[in-house]
Amino acid sequence: GGSLVVALAIRFFKGQTGNTPLYKAASLISFVTIALGMLCLVLDLTNPLFFWRILVFYNFTSVMSVGVIALCVYIPLTAVLCLYAFEDEIKSIPALSILLPIINMLKPIRKPCEVTVLILAAAVCAYTGFLISALIRFPLINTAVLPALFIASGVSAGAAASKMLSVFLFKEDIHSSELKILHGAEWPIMIAEILFICMIAMSLATGNAGAQSAFAAFTSGVWANLFWIGVVGIGFLGPILLNFATGKTFSHSAKAFYLSGVCVISGMMCLRLFILYAGQTYAI
Repeated sequence: GGSLVVALAIRFFKGQTGNTPLYKAASLISFVTIALGMLCLVLDLTNPLFFWRILVFYNFTSVMSVGVIALCVYIPLTAVLCLYAFEDEIKSIPALSILLPIINMLKPIRKPCEVTVLILAAAVCAYTGFLISALIRFPLINTAVLPALFIASGVSAGAAASKMLSVFLFKEDIHSSELKILHGAEWPIMIAEILFICMIAMSLATGNAGAQSAFAAFTSGVWANLFWIGVVGIGFLGPILLNFATGKTFSHSAKAFYLSGVCVISGMMCLRLFILYAGQTYAI
């Protein structure tokens, strides 16, 4: 979701019409990750063969049902965006020529599809935050700030992943105008993440007895180590040091580029792990 948010936002901002390396990278990342995510989710169910029931029976007062509706639209549209993005590659492979009539049929609605996907991509980023924030017994995750934090961290990791893949696989120039825009946007997004985390921590520290006991997740135990080393150390300080504390030659090198991206994605994964597991550990 975060990958498509940044790629489509830049596409609309710059008025692009072609299939840029960043657009290709974001489309591929979004489709592959959401498909794998849904597969893992189904396999994790107690009765995987009954997953279809949630696609048939809806409760519009349930966050999960609303999220499933969004995913049922979002997933096929990410596949459509991949068809748009890789049209030239598909034309060069005879075995895939069967897809060309489909691409030609979908071309007239490309702009509406991209606008819809941009909205749904942001919704998918927020969906998990809304879903787990509804768990009232867990003060760390029962907060309205969580969906915003998940959007910010998703966009941050999505931008990092798209940048790296566009350079590695689609030969984008590290210093291209698109990547410069993303590089400049990384810092406001990181600041937003830090502010959201501070909001959650302060609400716990100044809350009731249950909330104050959950604040221990930030100060002691294995989850505090994960937070300060993984989220703060690797996720936040890592990219900052690579960009500002190293020499100009190294900070502009390919090694720093990839290492900074890995730090951002690793920090996001540590943050999700911290929120999910520390949140369940400190229950009321």
